[in-house]
Amino acid sequence: MDDHLLDWLTTLDEDRLARVLANRPDAIAAPWPRRLDTLARRLSDDFAVMEVMRGLPLPPLEILQACLVIGERANAEELARFLGVTTAEVLPWLDGLFEHALAWPAPDGRLHLAGAVARWWTAPCGLGEPLSTYLDSWTLNTEGLRRMSRELGLASQGGKRQLMARITTVLGDADRLAALLRDAPDGTVSLLDEFAWDGPVRGVDGNRFVVHGAPEKWAADRGLLYRTQWDIGEMPREVALALRGPDYHAPFTPEPPQLGTVPVAPEAVDHEMCLAAPHAVDRAAALLENTDKTPLPLLKGGGVGVREVRRVIKETGCTEEETRLLLEACAVARLLAWDETAGGLIPTKRFDAWRLEDAPARLRVLLAAWWRMERSSLRRAAGRYSTVLSDDPAGETVARIRWAVLATLATLPQDAAFASMPELVQAVHWRAPLLDRDLLAECCPAVLTEARLLGLVASDTLTALGRALAALGSAVAGDEQDETVPEVERDPGLVESSVHALAGAQRTALFGADLTAVVTGPPAAELSGLLDRAADRESQGAASVWRFSPASVRRALDAGYSADSLLEELRAAGTIPQPLTYLVMDVARRYGEVTVTTVGCIIQGSDPGLLAEIAAHRRLARLGLRLLAPTVLAGSAPADRTLAALRDAGYAPVPVDDTGEIAVRREPQGGRLILLPGGRVAELEEPQVALTEPPPDPHEHARRLTQTREAERHTGQTWAVIGRLATRLPTAQQSLLGFVVDRGVRALITLSDGLTATISHGELRRGVLDAWCEEAGDYLEFPLAEIASVTSG
Repeated sequence: MDDHLLDWLTTLDEDRLARVLANRPDAIAAPWPRRLDTLARRLSDDFAVMEVMRGLPLPPLEILQACLVIGERANAEELARFLGVTTAEVLPWLDGLFEHALAWPAPDGRLHLAGAVARWWTAPCGLGEPLSTYLDSWTLNTEGLRRMSRELGLASQGGKRQLMARITTVLGDADRLAALLRDAPDGTVSLLDEFAWDGPVRGVDGNRFVVHGAPEKWAADRGLLYRTQWDIGEMPREVALALRGPDYHAPFTPEPPQLGTVPVAPEAVDHEMCLAAPHAVDRAAALLENTDKTPLPLLKGGGVGVREVRRVIKETGCTEEETRLLLEACAVARLLAWDETAGGLIPTKRFDAWRLEDAPARLRVLLAAWWRMERSSLRRAAGRYSTVLSDDPAGETVARIRWAVLATLATLPQDAAFASMPELVQAVHWRAPLLDRDLLAECCPAVLTEARLLGLVASDTLTALGRALAALGSAVAGDEQDETVPEVERDPGLVESSVHALAGAQRTALFGADLTAVVTGPPAAELSGLLDRAADRESQGAASVWRFSPASVRRALDAGYSADSLLEELRAAGTIPQPLTYLVMDVARRYGEVTVTTVGCIIQGSDPGLLAEIAAHRRLARLGLRLLAPTVLAGSAPADRTLAALRDAGYAPVPVDDTGEIAVRREPQGGRLILLPGGRVAELEEPQVALTEPPPDPHEHARRLTQTREAERHTGQTWAVIGRLATRLPTAQQSLLGFVVDRGVRALITLSDGLTATISHGELRRGVLDAWCEEAGDYLEFPLAEIASVTSG
């Protein structure tokens, strides 16, 4: 913990502290801090600080680098001078850093930075370590400093600190350094300029550092360069600044780069959204239905092979881009998962629930999965796509690029689109400068293509759906591995825009006498599913065409339809011509001329009378037994249930190796029965919706923290109180309980009545331990006298 940060926090009023907490929700996550010193530890956590920095635009990061260069002298005025701007231009960005607790002012105006900031940039502004780091190194003793002083024309008497001060004064003065370089060997100035502007660390020829008269040796003898390894040279910060000259100013870009735009018609953008969004839901359903029929195997190295992807494309009519994107989005949404028995990816029970939701809810599930997906489905590396569902080395960075791209597009007016991809990449980089620039340029076109397929982008600008998603930012994206329902799916703004995006989906079709069905516009998922089950899709686009045939109608009957139920659903979608009615009735009339029976198991015996007795047994009626031959019984129940029932009835059956048991891929496990299209029945569990706590209120926490400020406890107070009041505990357990209070460690306590609790972050007050209870999700009071045991958590 940084003591300077704690001192600054104690000076903040409730409003300013609330602003800090609003920008740093990680600091007030459960168990929320109750003291400012605990808050300061959380705010200065290295990982948390780096996460905050990843979300900042370019100007505050440039200020942080400038502060690192200036060092202990950094204040608002010195910072403005180094950046070459006025103090007024710096203050708003400084305030933003204060409100993120990445920097804070001391009483004298000097700026302090979080420790992780210096660990992030080892060479801020392209500058190396301070000169004192090299002069005070163990590799350079006092005699070496005297030799360096003589080379610089300085007095060589005095102690080490005096020698270091003289050398630093000369090497940090641009004029004196320029005078020194007038006598340098040829090539020295160009060598030093390379280090000053393109360093501070560069590869060198180590041999030249020992050759008399070489520029490298001349510079090293005078402290301008330091060879940290045989072939690695470094230049100190002060030397580089002096070489850059007094007119040098660190980069500062308070204004975002100009993003050229072209006008677009909002009505056209809205129309494209209303075409793309229903199509995405429809194609996702088609892909999942296909994997339900044919499991999708994975390669040994992971991912789905090209051959399987091409098969799915051929069977579903999806494009390659749609197939790649929607398969990966469905996997992240847990609509698709690996099944060991099936030997491939198949739809999960979550898919059964998803298909029964209304279309906007189905769309939001896909959008939430894409928003948190840690891969780019359509990114091309070396001119080719990666393997579908394979691991992406970029991982989380890809998701951050997606968020930054949509956030940048959200700054454009609704009637404007970006003009060029390089300008968009530059604008996104200003918003998220810590992202890898090459990866950003590679992913940006892929993100836009994926967004177009989902109805988020049209005509190179965000649709209403895209703006609603971009407004959520990364805070509610969720983790790709999280199986709970993410907040994205329930956001009111996204709900409204998704309903609008799917409002224009067509729910009726034009049936022709040539046995075709035409949908003029994007078909609703329900209509598309019905036609896909009963007809073959011939084309899609502005208008989609299906054609009925005896084979397609038979496919619908196989799915569970009767002729009457199929005609009824088709009539609900439009007026059916007589030829289509004749086709359905004719196929239905011939349907079932040959039957195939599925048998759960076979019972064989040598005594026909015994088998006849078993077939007529009342208690065995539920097994669905029927005689196929005098010595052969067929049953509908599987072999294990049949064996148990026969034994319960007093018989002594034995299993055989080949039982004919049916392999079931997805066996329902409790839940409710729901009729699916075509008369099929699915047994579903209620969807598991996480009951998320409301986000912490920064103002409430700020008010509580400001009201509970107290003086530091006297050393030994914790142990004295515990030793006096926790009389049921042995000394070792009293010590562990003390660590719960003083260090916030986790422990399991048992009370005298047998109740147990996992606690941490405790405080002592009035004879009780007020600690965070993990089981209750809140701070509770435990009487010290009632604590019977304490064990490490």
